Amino acid sequence: MNRTVKSRVSLRVAIVGAGNVGTVLGRVLVEEGARITAVVSRSRSSARSAASFLRCRTYADDLTAIPPETDIIFITTPHDAVAGVASALARLDGLEFSRMGACHASGMLTASVLKPLEERGSRVFSFHPLQTFPRGFPPRRIVPLARGIWYGADGSRPGLRMARRLAGALRGRVIEIPPEFRELYHATCVVASNHLTVLLSVVREMYGGVRPEGRSRPGPFRPIIEATIFNVFATSPASALSGPVARGGVDTVAKHLEAVRRSLPALLPYFTRMTLETIRLAVAGGTLTPERREALENLVMSYTQDPPTIGNRQ
Repeated sequence: MNRTVKSRVSLRVAIVGAGNVGTVLGRVLVEEGARITAVVSRSRSSARSAASFLRCRTYADDLTAIPPETDIIFITTPHDAVAGVASALARLDGLEFSRMGACHASGMLTASVLKPLEERGSRVFSFHPLQTFPRGFPPRRIVPLARGIWYGADGSRPGLRMARRLAGALRGRVIEIPPEFRELYHATCVVASNHLTVLLSVVREMYGGVRPEGRSRPGPFRPIIEATIFNVFATSPASALSGPVARGGVDTVAKHLEAVRRSLPALLPYFTRMTLETIRLAVAGGTLTPERREALENLVMSYTQDPPTIGNRQ
């Protein structure tokens, strides 16, 4: 009888930064067979808590706690602390830099911020997880969603080879991001996660205008949301687009705009902007005649003249 034996990861990784990113990805590594050699954080208590979750005995608030047998130092601090950590690490005498890799998890920064470590002989790379790690969620809840994801990376060829090794240990894959497009890449991540969260918040608020319980329980919309996401990834956004704009339904869109202005005026700027983007997508999908496109755009623009209303909508 043949049995598939899961290969074990032999990496030894030190984590600098005890927030959700380092704790969650560290846990995935541990479950895949890697060993966390140390957890270092500005707060010794947070380092201790993360180390316990990662089955690691070494935790500290000082970088000197990182043992020399470490293969990769994974910096998972906020991005404005990465440069300082890299410089401080490069000044240490007890690490074998020439046989080590070093990376950071920032979406905004490239591998160049780790230059001090590269100058000491380390293979450096950026390693940004394309996943969301909400601060209010306990790490254990996020771990199942962090296995098999993509990582935005850049660096030298040796650094990228190590990035792929680390991604493999996490059951993930690497996408190379040209350094000159790093900010645009990170903005894309913001749209994919944060803007989607805002969109779902708008759904909740609009449903609350229909039924008071909708603000707290927009459950009826889950199937249509999930089906839409499935259709987009199965085909393309343009092919998956349906609804009144795609059909050129000027009268229907007019009634929608008026309903939003009447009931939820604070959302009108959002609704008009998104309707214009929907028109653009419908044009790309070839579902609108020039006449219908012009009529829809003129209609929506007539609703953009009102000054935006901003307030607490929670």
